[in-house]
Amino acid sequence: MEVNIIGEALKFMLLGMGVVFIFLYIMVLVIKAQAYIIEKYFPDKVPAIPTSSIKDNDEKTRVAAVIAAVTEFRKNKS
Repeated sequence: MEVNIIGEALKFMLLGMGVVFIFLYIMVLVIKAQAYIIEKYFPDKVPAIPTSSIKDNDEKTRVAAVIAAVTEFRKNKS
């Protein structure tokens, strides 16, 4: 009774990798289906906010943060 250990190992390796691949493929399909169903019944509601005021406010906030950082750096450097 001779058993080819390398052949058996390759068979189990391919079987295991195949099972994992099929499981992951099914999981991706289920997640895509779930995303489709959620998007269909619960769509995102985007509020209508003018973007120009957000950009201006964001720019002013960045400038203020940079000025505060430079001032703090100069105060601590001395």
